[in-house]
Order: sequence, then C-alpha cells, then structure tokens
Amino acid sequence: APLRQTSGSWITDLEKRIEFFQDWIDRGPPSVFWLSGFFFTQSFLTGVLQTHARQHAVPIDALHFSFRVLEPERPTSPPSTGCYISGLYLEGASWDGERNSVVDSAPKQLITEMPVIHILPRKK
Repeated sequence: APLRQTSGSWITDLEKRIEFFQDWIDRGPPSVFWLSGFFFTQSFLTGVLQTHARQHAVPIDALHFSFRVLEPERPTSPPSTGCYISGLYLEGASWDGERNSVVDSAPKQLITEMPVIHILPRKK
C-alpha cells in the first residue's frame, strides 16, 4: 500500500511520539494515554488487563474491556481502574455526545477525532 503520510508529517508524528514517551519517563504515567503513539497498541491494552488482573486476583482470560466515551471533559488524573485513551479517529462518521453514539459526519468532514475514552477491564 502506498504511504499516506508525507515525510514532513511523518517526522512531526515521530517527534510527538518521542515527546509523549519522554514525558512518561520524566513525569510518570500520563492521565490520558495517546493510543496512536504506540507502535503495537495490543501490547499496551494487554498490559492494562494484566494490571487489573493482578490488582484484583482475577485470571486475565476472565476479563474483557468495556468503554465509556468522556465528553466534553478531559481528565487531569488517571482513573482508579482501567485507563483513559485519546488519539482515535473516525472516518466518514463522528461522535455525537448528546446521543452518545456514532453518527454520520458533517458535510465535507471526512475524519473526526474521538473524545477521550475510558477503557474499563470487566469480568466476562
């Protein structure tokens, strides 16, 4: 597949990733994790499940995720369980906070950013 990013935007994205991880190293885990900044998001999400499983003495295989879209607020501290994520986008659709659902995008608006999402580990 052809590369969709220009060299300039790729470098900008790389700089954002480096800044995200450097802030994490310098200041500790962020309140909201930039999910798009991870190369392999599945390993991060598995880590969220593992942390919950260890804290609550539950087998990781007995867990799955539930989700809650947070709008319009952006959390300033981490949740007591799970994590907050950002950096997800919808193509050809948008999030309607009043309806709490995905809706058709506005005219001439192909890509829209999702609000922060709270990922909650739950027993199956």
